[in-house]
Formats: sequence, C-alpha cells, structure tokens
Amino acid sequence: MTELIDFISKNLQLIYILILAIFIGVEVIKNIPAVLHTPLMSGANALSGVVIVGAILVLLHADPNNIVALILGSLAIILGIINVVGGFAVTNRMLQMFKKKRK
Repeated sequence: MTELIDFISKNLQLIYILILAIFIGVEVIKNIPAVLHTPLMSGANALSGVVIVGAILVLLHADPNNIVALILGSLAIILGIINVVGGFAVTNRMLQMFKKKRK
C-alpha cells in the first residue's frame, strides 16, 4: 500500500493531467456528430495499437517487484486489446452496410 501512496505522491502532476485529459476527451467526443463516430473509431484502432505496444515495452522494462507498474501495464494491454477488437467489429459492421446485397 505504501508503494501506491509513494507512486501517487511522485506522479501527482501526471495524474492531474490524466484527469484533465479525460474531461477534455469526454467533451470533445460528446460534441462530435454521430456520422463521424465510426470513421474516428477506425483511427482510434491505430492509436490503441500504439498503446498496446507501449504498454508491452513498459512491462518489459518494469521492475518485477513494482506491482503498480505491472498492474497498470497489464490493464493498458487488456483495455487496448478490447478497444482494438471492438473498433474492428464496428468498422466491419459499417463496411457490411455498404456492400451490395446478393439477389
């Protein structure tokens, strides 16, 4: 538990930036027209892929005794994979709408 408190106290400014980025992201996404959500999700797949690669690199260089880094890295990989798979599923469904139906 002291590791977590120590981690938070050392990275308090980064945590503030993360919280601010979450609020800004929510506001930006709320104001995007519904027509643009699916194309933007396709672009988000590439960003999630970068997050996955970055999380893997962080885990490779993390100290095995640093539980916080291991948990956050693993969580980033899991959430990134879920986002990529969901994004591809939605993009595939959108592309199916534009295919001509066989008679």
